[in-house]
Amino acid sequence: STRENPVFMKIKPILQGLATYVPTLDRYVGAGTGGTDSARYCYSVWARHLLMAEKYCLNTHPAIVAELGPGDSLGIGLTALISGSSMYYGFDVVEFATTRRNLEIFEELVTLFRKRADIPGPNEFPKVKPFLDDYSFPHRIFSEERLAKALDETRLARIRESILSPNRPDSLIEYRIPWHDPRIIDQGVVDMIYSQATLEHIDDLPNTYKAMHLWLNTTGHISHQIDFKCHHTASEWNGHWTRSDFTWKLIRGKHTYLLNREPHSTHTRLLKEQGFKIVCDHKVVSESRLKRSQLAPRFRSLTDDDLVTSGAYIQAVKCVSSP
Repeated sequence: STRENPVFMKIKPILQGLATYVPTLDRYVGAGTGGTDSARYCYSVWARHLLMAEKYCLNTHPAIVAELGPGDSLGIGLTALISGSSMYYGFDVVEFATTRRNLEIFEELVTLFRKRADIPGPNEFPKVKPFLDDYSFPHRIFSEERLAKALDETRLARIRESILSPNRPDSLIEYRIPWHDPRIIDQGVVDMIYSQATLEHIDDLPNTYKAMHLWLNTTGHISHQIDFKCHHTASEWNGHWTRSDFTWKLIRGKHTYLLNREPHSTHTRLLKEQGFKIVCDHKVVSESRLKRSQLAPRFRSLTDDDLVTSGAYIQAVKCVSSP
């Protein structure tokens, strides 16, 4: 079948990219992001970020949080607000989230917290990283006293109002589409900046890490799960590094975003250059079946480590003395 035909698999991403230039087809290519259209997914992701923060002695009760690439809903940010955060900033390049879906997911999330539901694990979300040692409800982080305050009806009503009216001066939610200017947040006010499978899609990584450094306060931290796989643009998980720049331009087409194709080492280098200290770097290692001669010229200098790193969960804090 064409699904298993290697020639078809090689040209399919190119055809999909070219389809973005056809007005009657572009609406069907790359609609939605997946993931945050599920309340249980959002609940699971937020719990993972907090549990990893606990593991590395970072703040598990961030008051002001910022998310890069919330996607189909503001669900992870809403999970943060429900669990006690007082302000949420969500930044994306395309507006996917709708008020109706945000309200639906909000109510589902409130129910999960009221039930003290366990964290959905690999059986339900096998691709979600990082993996945890324990998926039971984290009572250590969400104490009964904390939850009583967080789930107060007056407070929940204010979050609902903020969903209906984001970006107002009294709203707990700011949702900015698109964002390109670091001045969108005051400097040094954010306790935690996070993303889930987003940074591999951002073209301007240097300025993105610079913005995060500006936003973060001196005791805050960043928390990012990054996916380095090809995202269906090749038959091998790291096959996107075999594509020439010209072929990649065809694959991207008119997509607002696709993949920046930067490896793990680019992120760790930029973090250090922008004044961060990495406190956690959990790499996902996958076998590479590519020969170095198969790589496109710009990727032939990739390290052996980069070639087998298919994902990473990274947490970092500001250096005491930053550049």
